[in-house]
Amino acid sequence: MPPEANTNLGYTPPDGGWGWAVVLGSFISIGFSYAFPKSLTIYFKEIQKYFTVSYSEIAWVSSIMLAAMYAGGPVSSILVNRYGSRPVVITGGLMVGISMVAASFGTTIIHLYLLVGVIGGFGLAFNLQPSLTIIGKYFQAKRPMANGLAMAGSPVFLFALSPLNQFLFDNFGWRGAFMILGAIVMNCCVAGALMRPVIMKTIQNDPKTATNGKSTGNVGSTENTDDLEAGDLLSEIVSKQKTGGCADKCLDLSLFKHRGFLIYLVGNVIMFFGFFAPVVFLAPYAKGIGIDNYQAAFLLSIFALVDMFARPGTGLLANTKWVRPRIQYFFSFSVAYNGVCHLLCPVLADYLGYAGLVIYAVFFGVAFGMVCALLFEVLMDLVGAQRFSSAVGLVTVIECGPVLLGPPISGFLVDVFEDYKYMYWACGVMMLAPGIFLFIMNYFNYKWLDQEEKERASGAIGMCSSRLSVEEDRSVVEERTSNMDEGEKAEEKGDGNRLMSDMG
Repeated sequence: MPPEANTNLGYTPPDGGWGWAVVLGSFISIGFSYAFPKSLTIYFKEIQKYFTVSYSEIAWVSSIMLAAMYAGGPVSSILVNRYGSRPVVITGGLMVGISMVAASFGTTIIHLYLLVGVIGGFGLAFNLQPSLTIIGKYFQAKRPMANGLAMAGSPVFLFALSPLNQFLFDNFGWRGAFMILGAIVMNCCVAGALMRPVIMKTIQNDPKTATNGKSTGNVGSTENTDDLEAGDLLSEIVSKQKTGGCADKCLDLSLFKHRGFLIYLVGNVIMFFGFFAPVVFLAPYAKGIGIDNYQAAFLLSIFALVDMFARPGTGLLANTKWVRPRIQYFFSFSVAYNGVCHLLCPVLADYLGYAGLVIYAVFFGVAFGMVCALLFEVLMDLVGAQRFSSAVGLVTVIECGPVLLGPPISGFLVDVFEDYKYMYWACGVMMLAPGIFLFIMNYFNYKWLDQEEKERASGAIGMCSSRLSVEEDRSVVEERTSNMDEGEKAEEKGDGNRLMSDMG
């Protein structure tokens, strides 16, 4: 079972330079991926009237789009491993843009399901995974900060798309707005164009010098096309020989034997049951306790504004020397902090009213931003940048279930108890429990990693000492042999001298 991530990429990431342009491209791509499905809800009421369907039927458009985005994770990872990040992101931007333009001519709700939901959702998947993967190729020391800045695209785009969609709807209707949004979302193609492959220096083994048990490195300049996960060509050849089927070649299924990956996966599956529902039901909760519509909507603006600054701030904090070595603890605290906020929300609303919900929106914005900024950084810390593309694909497709089921289950609790506070308490427990689980399991995982590192170090020392002892024994044998040879030569010389004297 692999104990830890292999941080040896075979090259030194630039940690800057063109990497900041890549962060900008990831900022745009991730922003559209997360904010686009949420921003489309403003058109649902008009589309519902146009097609004469129920609200639950029209709500499936965003649900299918979000589910397709998560379910397309493995497909996106396979394409990234094969072709690199740049062409996949450009393809995703084209898919979303064309699907939105085509949906503007739709005549039934089924057309929106297929075009906006399925095709658009898969296009967003092609935007998300490559943007996360390429950051790990450009950054190592500054990677938490780079991830935090890239993940800040989600609240920024949500904050900007909400008034823009309202403006487009008021002036062009939902069909004209869909056409304009299709053109806007094609900016993901520009973002993908920024994601050029890393130019790296690799060290390749010389087969001529490897025959004696030693190898000398020839340094040469090679271009990383993103399908080469490691810079060491020898390790890739060995890994290809070990893989059995097509799935193993495209996705690293050995991650299911990785201890840290399994801990992360279990905690996240539980967490996502209560992750999105508090955001979805915040405004309805405020309206349910007698707060007017504009004040209720302003709570989401407060939440998005705080979240916007919390994500890069979390990245800066995670990049410090005090947090970076034990970043899994920081993530565990962030998840548990979300749960505490949800548990206190009904108490604040009951005693302080609207002011209490404002306080909750501020603290929840910080907590939500912390989790989002660390969500993929801690996964890369566990499995390493080389295996991250496969890891994020496997994680997203498994998380697709709780992402879909979480809000409906929360809505069911509201229908049963006719009160939102029970739903918030349930979400609080669903966040607090995995936070505690991750903290405890990461404690043992760090402890086991330290023990395994000591065992490897002691084993390396033992091998060196045994090698030295063998070399010493060999030198002693050679010295004795040389001494014996010299003695035999002297003895033969003495016998020859005696023979000559006898003959004389």
